[in-house]
Amino acid sequence: MLMEMSVAYVMISSELGHEEKVVEQLEKIEQIVEIFVVYGIYDIIAKVKFNERDELRNLILGKIREIEYIKSTETLETY
Repeated sequence: MLMEMSVAYVMISSELGHEEKVVEQLEKIEQIVEIFVVYGIYDIIAKVKFNERDELRNLILGKIREIEYIKSTETLETY
């Protein structure tokens, strides 16, 4: 039986004027299935699919937060 993947939304604040550079790097990450540039407290929202919570943690800490020009992230995990 196939396990349904979980979804999370990662809200990203980036340095002013570098949103497109961040988006280009996010597009290279396999687990990110959609990216939205938005206006307000956050600059970018990334929709992420993952199997296990450890995978999400490693993705955020090991890949997303390592991208140059990202100032902070906040993650909303869905059920």
